[in-house]
Amino acid sequence: MDDQKIKNMEEFAAVSGLSRPTISKFFNDPSSVRKTTRRRIEEALERFDYRPNMYAINQNRRLTKNIGIVVPYLADPFFAEIARVIETLVLEAGFRPVLLGSHGDPEQEIDNLENLRLIKPAGVLLAPLGRLSDADRIAAFCEEVPTVLFDSSIDGVGEAFVGLDSFQGIGLIVDYLCRTGEPPAFFEMEKPTNPNAYKRRSAYLAAMDELGHTPQLIQAPGEGWEFEEIGFREGSRIIRDGNLTTDTILCSNDRLAIGFLSAAYQAGKKVGIGAGCALRVAGHDDHPFSRYTCPTLTTVAQDYSAIATKSAETLFGVIEAGTRLDSREVTFFDGKLIMRGSA
Repeated sequence: MDDQKIKNMEEFAAVSGLSRPTISKFFNDPSSVRKTTRRRIEEALERFDYRPNMYAINQNRRLTKNIGIVVPYLADPFFAEIARVIETLVLEAGFRPVLLGSHGDPEQEIDNLENLRLIKPAGVLLAPLGRLSDADRIAAFCEEVPTVLFDSSIDGVGEAFVGLDSFQGIGLIVDYLCRTGEPPAFFEMEKPTNPNAYKRRSAYLAAMDELGHTPQLIQAPGEGWEFEEIGFREGSRIIRDGNLTTDTILCSNDRLAIGFLSAAYQAGKKVGIGAGCALRVAGHDDHPFSRYTCPTLTTVAQDYSAIATKSAETLFGVIEAGTRLDSREVTFFDGKLIMRGSA
């Protein structure tokens, strides 16, 4: 027997060399995993003398096996992709995913949570709309149902929040753009829907100040989720007016950048880093379409898998323990610079 003291299922999964969802699935129903996997878990149980909290597990069995997944806009491939990863993790852990989209509508977001409440889910993974969300009603829901927020935070709400470090990611790409050409102007919506956009603006201002450059904010009228349309419309106006003081544009997100690339093409402006290029354009998120634009889009990648895995495993831990976390956990992942043809 190993003298190492194992305190919870997460530590047991680490020392046994198996995933947390697989361990959870075994304790919910040992026959649901392969014989070879079951043998490995049983050997690890004997070696480390770990005994899970069976009271909590039995309490959890009285709940439904449903886990709600709520995202702002399922038509956006960014959220579709991260929801796909979360769905897979939920299924692997022996739960049933219930995926709902809020269509950018705060009332629909609340309706989604109320509908989930009716089926008594074991827990919920929520990417809230952000600025438009009814924070008080979401907070009330989270008091009743274990909920982990991801992508967009609401202060103090939920068991935990998992997202991207905007200051690190924006700082990374601003530094790159300044080193390789003219300092960038920041292109954003005048009234961003997602609070991450405000963080990115602040991060841009801080990065430009640190590098000794004068920031230039370009704020496009419009709100909602039609980012490409806004990027195209305002990009066309900006290029037509000719008031840019730099040839480099950093867009708050990739969908705005995709619209701006289209506007540049229609205006006959070559985008890229080679001879004859009039503009450089970069974005943020590594949207699934960004690698297929023309030219391909330089951006900051979010680690979809890491964000999804941490969110799901945190919720599984709360469900398995049968108790709420002592304090709200916050996890930020670093972004990764993706250099492509547009900048």
